Amino acid sequence: MAHFAQVIDGIVQQVIVVADRDAPDPAPENSEPLGQAFIRDVLKLNGEWVQTSYNGTFRAHYAGIGYTWDAENQVFVSPQPFPSWTLNETWNWVAPVPYPDDGELYAWNEEDQQWEMQVAEQTTSEELDAVVTD
Repeated sequence: MAHFAQVIDGIVQQVIVVADRDAPDPAPENSEPLGQAFIRDVLKLNGEWVQTSYNGTFRAHYAGIGYTWDAENQVFVSPQPFPSWTLNETWNWVAPVPYPDDGELYAWNEEDQQWEMQVAEQTTSEELDAVVTD
């Protein structure tokens, strides 16, 4: 299966699947024009359609709705999660402070520019019993 992203003004609007028989060459440089012709001529869908890799083997990331298509670098870039995060050389967003590697769960606090540990709420056995018996 080949996956194609519809791009309008540089932003992914939708992603569709084209069967292997309609874009039979696995190499993107060969399958992309075949898939684009199928989308245009058979599906009758206009606009810019760019092939994306489900497993990220080309174009950096699998395209998702709201992703940016960077035509110059031939990559899909996910939306920026926070204003302070920057794009690295592998097209991933990184926080200005590295994620702690102590095995705990953290969430980014943009206002304080730091990672905050997340504490799971404890469920009592009585609460669990109430759920099971309801």
